[in-house]
Amino acid sequence: MTLSHCLLLASALFAVGVYGILTRRQIVAVLLSIELMANAANLVFVSFSRFRPSMSGSGAQGQIFALFSLALTVAEVAVGLAIVILVYRAHGDTRIDLASEMKS
Repeated sequence: MTLSHCLLLASALFAVGVYGILTRRQIVAVLLSIELMANAANLVFVSFSRFRPSMSGSGAQGQIFALFSLALTVAEVAVGLAIVILVYRAHGDTRIDLASEMKS
Protein backbone atom coordinates (compact mmCIF):
# COMPACT_ATOMS: atom_id res chain seq x y z
CA MET A 1 0.00 0.00 0.00
CA THR A 2 1.40 3.38 -0.98
CA LEU A 3 0.80 6.89 0.24
CA SER A 4 -1.50 7.52 -2.71
CA HIS A 5 -3.69 4.56 -1.75
CA CYS A 6 -3.94 5.77 1.84
CA LEU A 7 -4.82 9.30 0.77
CA LEU A 8 -7.40 8.00 -1.68
CA LEU A 9 -8.98 5.89 1.06
CA ALA A 10 -8.97 8.85 3.46
CA SER A 11 -10.57 11.06 0.81
CA ALA A 12 -13.28 8.48 0.18
CA LEU A 13 -13.99 8.15 3.92
CA PHE A 14 -14.13 11.92 4.29
CA ALA A 15 -16.50 12.22 1.32
CA VAL A 16 -18.80 9.56 2.76
CA GLY A 17 -18.80 11.48 6.05
CA VAL A 18 -19.72 14.74 4.33
CA TYR A 19 -22.48 12.96 2.42
CA GLY A 20 -23.80 11.55 5.69
CA ILE A 21 -23.88 14.97 7.34
CA LEU A 22 -25.70 16.53 4.41
CA THR A 23 -28.31 13.81 3.92
CA ARG A 24 -29.08 12.33 7.34
CA ARG A 25 -31.77 13.73 9.62
CA GLN A 26 -31.03 11.71 12.75
CA ILE A 27 -28.57 13.19 15.23
CA VAL A 28 -26.85 9.84 15.82
CA ALA A 29 -26.22 9.36 12.08
CA VAL A 30 -24.75 12.87 11.86
CA LEU A 31 -22.47 12.12 14.83
CA LEU A 32 -21.32 8.90 13.15
CA SER A 33 -20.58 10.84 9.96
CA ILE A 34 -18.48 13.33 11.93
CA GLU A 35 -16.60 10.40 13.48
CA LEU A 36 -15.94 8.99 10.03
CA MET A 37 -14.50 12.32 8.91
CA ALA A 38 -12.28 12.49 12.01
CA ASN A 39 -11.00 8.97 11.36
CA ALA A 40 -10.21 9.94 7.77
CA ALA A 41 -8.09 12.81 9.09
CA ASN A 42 -6.35 10.42 11.49
CA LEU A 43 -5.58 8.10 8.58
CA VAL A 44 -3.90 11.00 6.78
CA PHE A 45 -1.77 11.81 9.84
CA VAL A 46 -0.64 8.21 10.26
CA SER A 47 -0.05 7.78 6.52
CA PHE A 48 2.19 10.82 6.26
CA SER A 49 4.04 9.72 9.37
CA ARG A 50 4.59 6.27 7.86
CA PHE A 51 5.49 7.18 4.28
CA ARG A 52 7.15 10.59 4.77
CA PRO A 53 9.15 10.36 8.00
CA SER A 54 11.30 13.34 6.99
CA MET A 55 8.20 15.58 7.06
CA SER A 56 7.19 14.65 10.59
CA GLY A 57 10.52 14.85 12.38
CA SER A 58 10.30 11.59 14.29
CA GLY A 59 8.72 8.40 13.04
CA ALA A 60 5.89 8.29 15.57
CA GLN A 61 4.75 11.91 15.49
CA GLY A 62 1.76 11.19 13.24
CA GLN A 63 0.65 8.27 15.38
CA ILE A 64 0.90 10.38 18.54
CA PHE A 65 -1.12 13.18 16.96
CA ALA A 66 -3.73 10.66 15.82
CA LEU A 67 -3.91 9.25 19.35
CA PHE A 68 -4.58 12.70 20.81
CA SER A 69 -7.13 13.31 18.08
CA LEU A 70 -8.91 10.07 18.99
CA ALA A 71 -8.99 11.14 22.65
CA LEU A 72 -10.58 14.43 21.62
CA THR A 73 -13.07 12.53 19.47
CA VAL A 74 -14.08 10.39 22.45
CA ALA A 75 -14.87 13.56 24.42
CA GLU A 76 -16.88 14.85 21.46
CA VAL A 77 -18.89 11.62 21.37
CA ALA A 78 -19.65 11.89 25.08
CA VAL A 79 -21.00 15.42 24.69
CA GLY A 80 -22.88 14.52 21.51
CA LEU A 81 -24.57 11.52 23.09
CA ALA A 82 -25.57 13.64 26.09
CA ILE A 83 -27.26 16.06 23.69
CA VAL A 84 -28.97 13.16 21.91
CA ILE A 85 -30.33 11.90 25.22
CA LEU A 86 -31.65 15.36 26.11
CA VAL A 87 -33.35 15.74 22.72
CA TYR A 88 -34.89 12.27 23.03
CA ARG A 89 -36.18 12.97 26.53
CA ALA A 90 -37.67 16.28 25.46
CA HIS A 91 -39.26 15.18 22.16
CA GLY A 92 -39.27 11.38 21.99
CA ASP A 93 -37.31 11.46 18.72
CA THR A 94 -33.76 12.26 17.62
CA ARG A 95 -34.32 14.21 14.41
CA ILE A 96 -31.83 16.99 13.81
CA ASP A 97 -34.52 19.65 13.38
CA LEU A 98 -35.71 19.05 16.96
CA ALA A 99 -32.30 20.06 18.33
CA SER A 100 -32.80 23.64 17.13
CA GLU A 101 -35.81 23.94 19.44
CA MET A 102 -33.60 23.47 22.51
CA LYS A 103 -32.41 27.09 22.46
CA SER A 104 -32.99 28.85 25.76
